[in-house]
Amino acid sequence: MRAKFLSLAVIAILVLPALASAAPSGTVVVAQGVDPTTLDPQNHQETPAANLASNVFDFLLERDQDLKIVPMLAVSYKNVAPTVWEFKLRRGAKFHNGEAVDAEAVKFTVERIVDPKLKLRGATPWAPLSHAEVVDPDTVRIHTKAPWPILDTMVTTLPILAPKYYREKDMAHVARNPVGSGPFKFVRWVKDDRIELAANEQYWRGAPKVKALVFRPIPDDAVRVAALQNGEIDVAVNIPPHLAAIIANHPRLFLSQAPSVRTIQLMYYTHQFDAQHKLVGPYAGPVADKRVRHAMNYAVDVDQVIKEVLDGKGVRVATMLTTNHFGFDPQLKPIKQDLGKTKQLLTEAGFPNGVDMVVNAPQGRYVRDKEVAEAITGQLGKAGIRATLRVHEWGNYLNNMAYVHKAGPVWLIGWGTTTYDAETVYVPLFRSGKILGNYHNADFDGMADEAQKIMDPKRRLELYHRMNRLWVEDAAAMPLYQQLDLYGATRRVTWKARGDERIKGYDMAVKDGK
Repeated sequence: MRAKFLSLAVIAILVLPALASAAPSGTVVVAQGVDPTTLDPQNHQETPAANLASNVFDFLLERDQDLKIVPMLAVSYKNVAPTVWEFKLRRGAKFHNGEAVDAEAVKFTVERIVDPKLKLRGATPWAPLSHAEVVDPDTVRIHTKAPWPILDTMVTTLPILAPKYYREKDMAHVARNPVGSGPFKFVRWVKDDRIELAANEQYWRGAPKVKALVFRPIPDDAVRVAALQNGEIDVAVNIPPHLAAIIANHPRLFLSQAPSVRTIQLMYYTHQFDAQHKLVGPYAGPVADKRVRHAMNYAVDVDQVIKEVLDGKGVRVATMLTTNHFGFDPQLKPIKQDLGKTKQLLTEAGFPNGVDMVVNAPQGRYVRDKEVAEAITGQLGKAGIRATLRVHEWGNYLNNMAYVHKAGPVWLIGWGTTTYDAETVYVPLFRSGKILGNYHNADFDGMADEAQKIMDPKRRLELYHRMNRLWVEDAAAMPLYQQLDLYGATRRVTWKARGDERIKGYDMAVKDGK
């Protein structure tokens, strides 16, 4: 049995009323590459929406600037039984509509995310949850269906909801009008233009230093950088690597960077699933044959893509796990381009004259995503894999293709989960029956299910290493690189990039107060 407590001194500090602070001042404008598809924090699996949630909502636990798990709404917690976790809540926190943040709110949040009737797009990682139990207003117990070793890590990604509000309003309303207990209140969303937030001056840990926080979607890299140089925005994501030096040397700007939790890869449809994520059968196309998938993996020189498209700002990976992920295996090395193997494998698969392929990709979501996809399809073409690239707007890409299993046969996606655990990579993307899964292997499914229940870290790590090897042997995807996140910012703003891609207004201040 595992227990985790804060010291009594720390708890005493945490339950005190927020200290008085200077009134918030100034506006900070953040440009993400794309607009969120929703503001319902439980109905997505995407970072642009998660960044909004990290400002409007609070969590039981959170990750600090160094990515260590620290208290937030919970002041202590412990694993009281193999399938029961108990959280002690701080007193006095309020939602923006005046509701109390209490055990009832946590219970509602937990049970909403696993409610099968709602079919929430964020539900996939939470399948091991059973229910929540109110012990008293300040104590809640979260029950799991089986032992689940990463629940404490997972709750750093579960925004706590105001129960009365989310019960009374319909899904369409809450998708556009979020209510949380975080440092900023939602003001308005002008789709594809801006999302406006205002400082919560009654925030339990003290008012933010920034009075207004605005998120704008600017998909085009050049336009985003120009807006930063012209003073129209204060923070810009996904600075193109070849422009990093210009930002770093600009008198009014600075560059902030961090190794990302995110990896970029091409995903394969080995099997077809329907819109309800049920297995239909093998995919009706060449990538259903793992020899074709291996041929494609050997056809691409990823190091060249990193060098020429990303100006060297990327780290080659052998799987979708970075060195910070639990489950990472340093013994696995990235494969190297081998066009001889590509030709041999295509011939063995019945395509001696090459094969035609469609590759789908988004534009504006990841660092130079369109250009990366163009470089890869160009290399595939030279290897006899005649790839037609189709580029899509992010919202359409997710809602009408990825989420409903229509992005095949090959699609580019970045994946970064702030749990830093192999479970939250392998289960949502490769476990059969999940919202983004288009791969099926019964042995892999069995290991994924077993790993979710193992509380012994050593045994769990051994199982993930076996899954890594199977994933590579089956060419479940084409792993490309770990992204190096580059941000540009104006010197009027105090702020530092994080490795988990979160952009938190509470960590910002405006130097001139304007």
